[in-house]
Amino acid sequence: MAEGIKDKVAIIGMGCTKFGELWDKSADDLMVDAFKECMEDAGIEKKAINAAWFGVHFEEQSVGKGATSLALTLKLPFIPVTRTENFCATATEAFRGACYGVASGAYDIALALGVEKLKDTGYGGLPGGPSLLGTKSAMISPRFTAPGAFAMMATRYFAVYGLKPDEGKRMLAKVSVKSHYNGARNPKAHLRREVTEEQIINAPIIAWPLGLFDCCGVSDGSAAAIVTRADMAKKFRPDPVYVKALQVALSSGEELMYTKWDGAHVETTYRAGKLAFKEAGVKNPRNEISMAEVHDCFSITEAVTMEDLQFSPRGKVKEDIESGRFNHDGPQPIQPDGGLKCFGHPIGASGLRMIYEMYKQLQGKAQLPERQLKNPKLGLTHNLGGFPPMNIVSIAIVGS
Repeated sequence: MAEGIKDKVAIIGMGCTKFGELWDKSADDLMVDAFKECMEDAGIEKKAINAAWFGVHFEEQSVGKGATSLALTLKLPFIPVTRTENFCATATEAFRGACYGVASGAYDIALALGVEKLKDTGYGGLPGGPSLLGTKSAMISPRFTAPGAFAMMATRYFAVYGLKPDEGKRMLAKVSVKSHYNGARNPKAHLRREVTEEQIINAPIIAWPLGLFDCCGVSDGSAAAIVTRADMAKKFRPDPVYVKALQVALSSGEELMYTKWDGAHVETTYRAGKLAFKEAGVKNPRNEISMAEVHDCFSITEAVTMEDLQFSPRGKVKEDIESGRFNHDGPQPIQPDGGLKCFGHPIGASGLRMIYEMYKQLQGKAQLPERQLKNPKLGLTHNLGGFPPMNIVSIAIVGS
């Protein structure tokens, strides 16, 4: 029987750049910045690294020639480097590769690093992107956009669970208010200003009901992790963070083909979550997961993810949002660093940025005292690439 990866691998060092419109930084600069912090945190020399995994989505605009870029930029000679790309799961995929390499016994110490200079692509607004659907579908639906697809999920959620338009809009506004509150207190976040419910509700509409503040931004950034065998971890530091689960799931497209999908959730998140909880030995996610960083590309995505991950009962996330359950001072903080909403989404870096926040919180080392959560035990990260009916989802669970 497959045992999974629980407690076989530990994180002993992490680094993360500030995210934002970093016009004065190249992708190479960002890689070096994240790597330097990571190495200093781990307290090791470069020669200790046995292998590396490198996540980048837009290769042609980021750093050039695949895995070679990491070896050249970081001056890591003659070790294996593998480039990963899996849509919005790209950085977590790099982390998964490094962890599996160590867990297999092939390596003692491995590096995972992700980077993206998304601002340099000109990406923004309402870019059409039927990449998961294929070129034939692109000819059928040339105006298919991410805001449009997630707006459809929002209106469907309202319909399925009987929310009036103004009720649903205010529920989503509370999601963004919470994230901006957290991001305003994070020195590494891109957007660092609190906003009110009224500002969010009255903001320009992008794709109804999603307004400007319901959508995450476009940014640049990099993050990195050093992992080692669990039995070696305390040789390097007294407070390593242990990997409890790593799962990736891809939809088969059946949500688009059959009528059993209700359009108000992401089935792949639910399936990947079940597998991750089983691997980690989590019986009750609502009570056992202390905190999470989830893929809040849009406010509705975070809301339905709470139900898909079993943090909230189906159709009841509104009550949990309104009670403050997911606030920084609530019983299950979500996006304690501000999330994609405040960091933006440089695709090749986001997954590792999320793990960085869990790592620091578990160690009690959030950058500022007011950011530190009280005694967290397990942290979860979640990436979603694609669209509600066809997507890639990665989930990591880490703990002290």
